[in-house]
Amino acid sequence: MTAPDPRDHPDADAARRLQGLSTELTARVPQLLEAMRSVGTGLELRSTLDRICETAARLTGARYAALGVVDETGRGLSDFVTYGVDEATARRIGHRPDGRTGLLGALIRHPEPIRLTDLGHDSRAAGFPPHHPVMRSFLGVPIRVQGETLGNLYFAEKRDGAEFTDHDQHLARVLATEAGLAIGNARLYEAARRRERWIDGSVAVTTALLSGEDVAHPEHPEHPDPTAPTDGDADADYTAHARHALTVVAEQARKLADSAAGVVLLPTSDGDLEIAAVSSDNPDASIGTRITGQSEVVAQLLAGESVYVEDSSTDPRLISPLSAHFGPSMLLPLHSDGRVLGVLATPRHIGARPFTESERALGAQFASQAALALMMAEAQRDRERLAVFEDRDRIARDLHDLVIQRLYATGMMLETAQRRSAVPEVRAGVGKAVDELDVTIQEIRTAIFALQQGPAEAPSGLRTRVLREINMAAVPLGFRPTHRFAGAVDSSVGDLTGKNLIAALREALSNAFRHARASRIEVTVDASAHLPDGTPAVRLSVADDGVGIPDGGRRSGLRNLRRRAESLGGSSEVGPGLAPDGGGTTVIWQAPL
Repeated sequence: MTAPDPRDHPDADAARRLQGLSTELTARVPQLLEAMRSVGTGLELRSTLDRICETAARLTGARYAALGVVDETGRGLSDFVTYGVDEATARRIGHRPDGRTGLLGALIRHPEPIRLTDLGHDSRAAGFPPHHPVMRSFLGVPIRVQGETLGNLYFAEKRDGAEFTDHDQHLARVLATEAGLAIGNARLYEAARRRERWIDGSVAVTTALLSGEDVAHPEHPEHPDPTAPTDGDADADYTAHARHALTVVAEQARKLADSAAGVVLLPTSDGDLEIAAVSSDNPDASIGTRITGQSEVVAQLLAGESVYVEDSSTDPRLISPLSAHFGPSMLLPLHSDGRVLGVLATPRHIGARPFTESERALGAQFASQAALALMMAEAQRDRERLAVFEDRDRIARDLHDLVIQRLYATGMMLETAQRRSAVPEVRAGVGKAVDELDVTIQEIRTAIFALQQGPAEAPSGLRTRVLREINMAAVPLGFRPTHRFAGAVDSSVGDLTGKNLIAALREALSNAFRHARASRIEVTVDASAHLPDGTPAVRLSVADDGVGIPDGGRRSGLRNLRRRAESLGGSSEVGPGLAPDGGGTTVIWQAPL
């Protein structure tokens, strides 16, 4: 392989430019060398651009200097830094130039030095925006490395009021060569760091989704008891895991893409896209918003194609009202193994820089990795749920085949002993024990029924769960309690309060069957109630016409009801029942909404 010719190196080009200099220019060589050393220091792109701009101004004696970085299209500027214009003036000027018009555009289209005595008289000049400083003399040189134009250096207004000279132009070109090297190195460094961040983000998403460590809730134990009735907990946990997974993807995408928001949309059964997770300053405002499947963009995304938008607020393809608040956007399908799981959107603020080709490529890779991680997490959660349901099935079989059979045999033995006993007290005691065994068998059968419920059978709302408890209680009671609902029971009562209300209802119905010997029970759930201090609350009332609560009787169940209510900021009390003479018991349990 032929070794590269040292004469082709950019530093050699800079050296050749120093040959044959005049005495005046030679005297400025130390200053030039110091400027070149300063320019080549550091790897951060933004600080490198600022340093080049300041160094160039000092070297040429310019009051103002600017550096424009040419974008990937080669037709405009992706970055523009200045020297000599203070921040207050820059804010008043407003948007910085895009390099598509005027002298800046001319230098991009024809990368050759431009030196003017009065730029206002040049036909290529596009004029200045309001509040812009007055500038007359002008010098512009391209920043080129190996035939590629990376940007341009601009100078205006010599400090001594003179014009820019050939010497200034020569020094500026030498410095531009060194600046090209510095910018190229800084770009490579920034690209490597950007790739590293995206890779780290993909790893973080995969780790978070597969570990599920951030989904735990205080009311859900780390290792749930598989014998506990589901009451929809399995589906609730599954939904919480899925929501957490999507939120992790949205948060990481927003951070990595430097966007105003990270949004995950899921396809609906009717072909629309619905926002399922958002990471933004106001995430809840857009959750649940639908994007119609009639949109050309939605059709492309569901077909697995990425869509890149220069300005969401003006693009006619985006018909969602949310688009009006954003500028450049990446819309990336979350597809894996030929299946589109959803869409990842990373919109930036209006006026922000567009996404570069490298950012688009990295974003697409991240979306593919996130989709794979979502599928793996979904499969892992399905395996975990299957293991729980299999364990519950096993426990239900054991309860039915072993425990109930043994209890039934024990009951028959006790009944035989009862018939053979001649002592009335013994016969009465044994009969009471047999009754208790019958109740226990019924409760175990109720638990078996709950354990054997599949995920599709799990109730979706509080009203449904209350009705299920009433129906299950009708078996041991021998009659079905009446019920009444008031207020928005399903939508007003939170998950935690709802779970405790169901537990309280189960306890009250169990007490009524065990002790009350009631022939009538009424259950009322009122979501329009209020606590004594006026706080909106849900109130559960379970009234019967039984024998009431005897003096000195066991009250552990009532204490449990009171503890549940008080832990939520509510209360529990008992009162007269439904019998004509006030006999029986009414349990009133209430908690704030």
